[in-house]
Amino acid sequence: MSAPGPVDGLGDAASPGTGEVTATVIVNAPAARVFAAFLSWEKQSAWIPFTKVRVVEGDGGEGSLVEAITAIGPASLRDEIRVVKVNPPYEVRVVHCGKVLRGPGAMRCTAMSGDRTQVVLHEWFHLPAGAVGKVAWPVLWPGSKLSFTAALKKFGRLVEQGKLP
Repeated sequence: MSAPGPVDGLGDAASPGTGEVTATVIVNAPAARVFAAFLSWEKQSAWIPFTKVRVVEGDGGEGSLVEAITAIGPASLRDEIRVVKVNPPYEVRVVHCGKVLRGPGAMRCTAMSGDRTQVVLHEWFHLPAGAVGKVAWPVLWPGSKLSFTAALKKFGRLVEQGKLP
C-alpha cells in the first residue's frame, strides 16, 4: 500500500512518518456496508478502546475534521484527523494533523467472494521525542499493531452483528 501524497495546507503531517502500523481483518459483510460503517465516525467510539470520536467540522466526508480523544484515567490524547479523500466503497484517506499525532493514514475495503470484505488500515505516524519516541513507539502507543488489530476485529464483529453502521 503506498502512502497518500502531500495535501495542501497540512504541511509535514501529510508526509509519511516512520511509525508505520498496518492492521487487516476479513469482515463477513459486503464492502459497501463495511465502508459505510467505517465512515460512521461517532460510532468508532464503540470499537476503538477508551476513545470518543466526533466530527467537529464538515459532514464526515472529504474536508471534514474529526476529533478522537483517547482517555485512560486522568491521561488523555487528542487526535485531529482531516479527511482528505473518500472513494466509496473502497478507500478513505486521512491526515492526523494534531500537535502530537501527525501523519497520513488510509483505510481500504476490498470486496471478496461470498459478500466478504478485506479491510486494511494503514497509518504512517511521525514519532515524537526523536530517538526515544522510536524506541518507545511499539510499547507505549495504543495504536500499535496488536491494539490496532484488536480494534479492527471488534469493528468487524460489530458490522457482522448489524450493530454498525
